[in-house]
Amino acid sequence: MKNTYFDLVEQSYYFPQEGFDLRDGYLTFYGVSLKYLIDKYDTPFKLMYLPRIADQIKKAKNLFKRAMKANGYAGKYNYCYCTKCSHFHHVIGAALKHDVDLETSSSFDIDLILSLYEKGEIDKSITIVHNGYKTDEYITKIIDMQNRGFKNSIIVLDSPTELAAVERLAGKHKIKIGVRMAIDEEPQSAYYTSRLGIRHNEMMDFFNKRIKGNEKFELVMFHFFVDSGIKDNLYYWGEFQKAVKLFTELKKQCPTLDSLNLGGGFPIRNHLGFEYNYEYMIREIVKNIKDACDAEGVPEPNLFTEFGKYTVGESGAIIFKVIEQKQQNDTERWYIVDNSLMNTIPDAWSLHEKFILLPINKWDNEYTRVNIGGISCDHSDYYNSEDLNQQILLPKYNAEDAEPLYIGFFHTGAYQDSISGYGGIKHCLIPSPKHVIIDRDETGNVIDHVYRNEQSVFEMLNILGYNE
Repeated sequence: MKNTYFDLVEQSYYFPQEGFDLRDGYLTFYGVSLKYLIDKYDTPFKLMYLPRIADQIKKAKNLFKRAMKANGYAGKYNYCYCTKCSHFHHVIGAALKHDVDLETSSSFDIDLILSLYEKGEIDKSITIVHNGYKTDEYITKIIDMQNRGFKNSIIVLDSPTELAAVERLAGKHKIKIGVRMAIDEEPQSAYYTSRLGIRHNEMMDFFNKRIKGNEKFELVMFHFFVDSGIKDNLYYWGEFQKAVKLFTELKKQCPTLDSLNLGGGFPIRNHLGFEYNYEYMIREIVKNIKDACDAEGVPEPNLFTEFGKYTVGESGAIIFKVIEQKQQNDTERWYIVDNSLMNTIPDAWSLHEKFILLPINKWDNEYTRVNIGGISCDHSDYYNSEDLNQQILLPKYNAEDAEPLYIGFFHTGAYQDSISGYGGIKHCLIPSPKHVIIDRDETGNVIDHVYRNEQSVFEMLNILGYNE
């Protein structure tokens, strides 16, 4: 009996499944021939399948709409795309075609928003939720944008000190604000309470002393964010219930507070055996908010979600060629690919994130356990465990074969480019700082000069495709 790689997958999972199938012995991705792309572009290459972005947005919107209708929920639903997951113009442009709002994280994001407006891809009615640390530059750009007519721009406060900065820079301009509740982190976290947000037991005092009666501000949003995402476990539901209770307490004292932002995203598939009941989770979220508001006698809020990874993660893939196999001892076989894994999927190295790993060809070959190695000289440039099985199994191949083995990491569309610094972009569009060189002359006096200035807005937007 021949134990082929195809036999392994077919016996272990439902296959074919959404996004993955075989055509003439080669893997396809959402019906696109990867063999065709390899022949045309060679390896390595990244790809983004933009129609998947639309699929994800439509699915979430439909499920929220159905849950709200079933529960007689009076509030509206707003789907926000988190720009920090992928700032590329082609990605955000694809999302905007499906009536999404946007969430920003840094001052450069505002320039990106204005560029989209100038291109006619958004209008001034779009809702923009401003998260992230509020530097003076960030606040100034937000207020300038609001003065241009973006009236649905909401500054979410992460700390009491941000309110003073907004008040100082806004002048007489009335500002829509939100408040973010600091959550308790999961037990395995390195710290107990998130650095982001205002402590739960300080929120009401902060509202009564600093916001209530202040004509410069209009509190419209309550925000909480669970970093590990929306999961059906005791931890998530505990933080959720705490946030909803605090929202109702604030709502009783603040008539303008009409929106609840469910920060934290839905998970995406990171192995072929992935299961997650999106419909159930959305139904339970809507029902619990409705019940809590009814019990406290307050109207149910508009719901906001900030889906970044969920929106773009499953649209991405990275394709490699195996350029060498090495048997380093009796049990360890290495497949060396034609690029660095640390550079192309940095989350796997820094956060031990797992992705779907599949061969493109040779599915009829027998399989073997392997480690995947990159071509950099760093010992951390490897990938050797799959999320479900804790080991990597791939087809065997002979070095003399006419066609090499090709492999792909799938659902890599979120964060990988910004974390790896693709072309010079960074996470949250925070620019590289200026680079100062220091030396001494022959008499020992210090000589210093700026080698490179801080990245400019133009440089960032040029990399991301907004200046084309």
